[in-house]
Amino acid sequence: MTQVTQNSYQLNRLGFVNCYLVRENDGFTLIDTGIFSSSAAGILDAARELGGTIRRILLTHAHTDHVGSVDALVNKLGADQVELISNERSLPILRTPPDLSMRPGEAPGKIKGGTPGIKSKPTRLLVEGETVGSLRCIDTPGHIPGHMSFLDERDGTLFAGDALVAVGELNVSNHAPWFFPFPKFVTWNAEVAVSSAENLLAYPIERFACGHGPVRQGGIPALRQAIAKVKA
Repeated sequence: MTQVTQNSYQLNRLGFVNCYLVRENDGFTLIDTGIFSSSAAGILDAARELGGTIRRILLTHAHTDHVGSVDALVNKLGADQVELISNERSLPILRTPPDLSMRPGEAPGKIKGGTPGIKSKPTRLLVEGETVGSLRCIDTPGHIPGHMSFLDERDGTLFAGDALVAVGELNVSNHAPWFFPFPKFVTWNAEVAVSSAENLLAYPIERFACGHGPVRQGGIPALRQAIAKVKA
């Protein structure tokens, strides 16, 4: 566990899979849940160590390394005690088995990567611009349809899921480094991924808390550099 700001903490498993605890007035929001169901115990221990309870689980997207302990956490916390939050586009991908079909009007490509689905049903569906406590929802598809990022408006921390990758340095998901190529290999549409990164330039971002890699500082200049590398 590594403190990101006075409001948030990074939880890391296997050295490269992250999820985050964000403190709100009523307890914690958990952003993503790791790759294994066994991660649930460690996540709950971390919340207790920090003196709070997980009140809601917020999913950036439906890949296995982000939803791995959803069901275990919901079972341990109680389905009536914790919100599970996603968006409408992710619903079919979260089903068991998942529906990976593309929708009319979506960019070409196919949904890649592990999508195991979950048994738990989301209790709230977000649309872009809505807030969950201090977190502003931003649609960032490209890595996968339905991908969302969340900006903590108190301190400018962007919880970017796999819209961006922070291994080595900050990159757009379709431009992950050669020594950590997995996000690139499972990105659905590279052009949409870059467009989503460009849309993030409109927000007051100070740092990037991604699904993979350490928290990266640098704000908008760092994001511009990441986009420029893709277009070079």
